[in-house]
Amino acid sequence: MDIKVSGRKVTVTDALHDYVDEKIGDALKVFDIQPMTCDVVLRVEKNRSNPEAAICEVTVRVRDNVVRVESADPDMYAAIDIAADKVTRQLRKFKTKVIDHRQRVTAAQPKLVHEDLADLIEPLPEEDDELVREKVIDMPPMSEEEALVQTDLIGHDFYVFTNSTTGLVNVIYRRKNGGYGIIKPKIEEPDE
Repeated sequence: MDIKVSGRKVTVTDALHDYVDEKIGDALKVFDIQPMTCDVVLRVEKNRSNPEAAICEVTVRVRDNVVRVESADPDMYAAIDIAADKVTRQLRKFKTKVIDHRQRVTAAQPKLVHEDLADLIEPLPEEDDELVREKVIDMPPMSEEEALVQTDLIGHDFYVFTNSTTGLVNVIYRRKNGGYGIIKPKIEEPDE
């Protein structure tokens, strides 16, 4: 498996690249299926108040789905170890919840495809109120349960999808006090 490794504010040495190949490669063997691509971004935060400055982000694209994890630690090698463990857990969860579930479902249902929402959120500077980025995504129909699984897999606080039951756009979001919520549009009835 080819693992693309890049660095932000850190130089990716040969030793660091080999370590990523070894650890993340072993984690990906849990779910050896094609097509699968893996991108690893190593970065260092220059913030004195953050003791965990070394960050390892791993994005795995498998069967038109995205599994994304992020880990932080003072040591880059430890952050890679933590990310490898998280990738293993997320791929196992993906396999049991998504792949195994699909095998039990009848073959009459279409294959679900979605776009990576990882780049959708970009923090704006506090003094700026202008739109900085726009992203266009595909929203294939899926059930609320499938959207909840996708929310967990990409690690975001929300997920936008087309509800397969109603055909309307819905948003699943993670609540601050725990659990999840769903936002559904109100359907207006025409006046008679």
